[in-house]
Amino acid sequence: MVPSILPLPALGFAALALAGKLLGGGRWDDLQVVLRGLPNNVTTEMDLELWRLAQVIKNDGGSRAAVTDRKPAELAEDFRAGQLPAVLQSGLARFMGQYGHRAVAEIDVGMPRWSDDPTHILGVLANYLRLEDSALAPDVQFSNAAEEADACVDRLVAEARSRGLRGTVVRAALRRARLFAGLRELPKYQLVVGLAEVRKQLALAGAALAAAGVVADADDIFFLDLAEARAGLSSGSADFRDLVAQRRADYAVELERRHIPRVLLSDGTEPEAIPSGDAVTASKVPGALSGSPASAGVVTAAARVILDPVGAQLEPGEILVAPSTDPGWTPLFLTAGGLVMEMGGPNSHGAVVAREYGIPAVVGVPDATLRLFTGQEITVDGGAGTVVPS
Repeated sequence: MVPSILPLPALGFAALALAGKLLGGGRWDDLQVVLRGLPNNVTTEMDLELWRLAQVIKNDGGSRAAVTDRKPAELAEDFRAGQLPAVLQSGLARFMGQYGHRAVAEIDVGMPRWSDDPTHILGVLANYLRLEDSALAPDVQFSNAAEEADACVDRLVAEARSRGLRGTVVRAALRRARLFAGLRELPKYQLVVGLAEVRKQLALAGAALAAAGVVADADDIFFLDLAEARAGLSSGSADFRDLVAQRRADYAVELERRHIPRVLLSDGTEPEAIPSGDAVTASKVPGALSGSPASAGVVTAAARVILDPVGAQLEPGEILVAPSTDPGWTPLFLTAGGLVMEMGGPNSHGAVVAREYGIPAVVGVPDATLRLFTGQEITVDGGAGTVVPS
């Protein structure tokens, strides 16, 4: 399925590049607007479906009280036991039936899926219920973004018409860009469907290992390699409990790392840590941080530093400051006022989604989660690539 899907988003972005060239080049600010509110984006559809579930919960007294008054971890236990209020239980079950295979860091088979542990999703629902301004509702924002994109397409086509047939070609190119660009999320979505099934099968093997006393818990299989797991299943007398305990301890230590370079040059230099040209601009403002412009716009609001989205509380309008993001983080984007990431470039997942949602974003900001703190008022300029603490 993945090879059959990939050419379509590639065609969409190629069409976008063609339109930019026909318009004379240097039109990235306009082309960013064209990508807002894209249709056919499975991740956006997932986030909006979760928002709609929040509205159903909001209109049911018992469900709303449960989500707002209790901790997400407690609700997750009741969900697994089928003991949540009926509206919440059935609505969450439907969402998990469609999207429960997803997770934060979902390409790691060892990470629990949302259907295994819905704590993160229940926390996001609690955040959504805090949004009281209907004008800031994610579905309204998404609709406004799509209308803004359509208006931008009309404006660019009208501009191109002055050059003869270019107007027709630009319109066709921009329409195809909007039609196909959102499909870029679909290949990974399909891969994760497969990985979720892999996890289920490994969990069955883990249960067999635990029953035989080879490991202490079924989840311990994720700390064995396949050869060890096969040996444990075939012999039944192996004992990997001490080995797993050591690997779990090593894993816990590694999780304490605040930053892991994605790329290192042969001399040990990390390219993303090299100051960009924007650093010169930022340095003129005392205390300013610089990064890569990712999504145009300026916003001033309180920062919320989040290292792990599971159980995180992001108040509507706050600026999300994170090490990095993947699709598992995107439900938080719907109510965020802006985005700052330590890692990634203009084409990283967080940057692309921020542009589609129309929230200002700066990425590749070294040590952002260390230099900024929750509650601090900051100004994010997604066009200049700067973050200025107040």
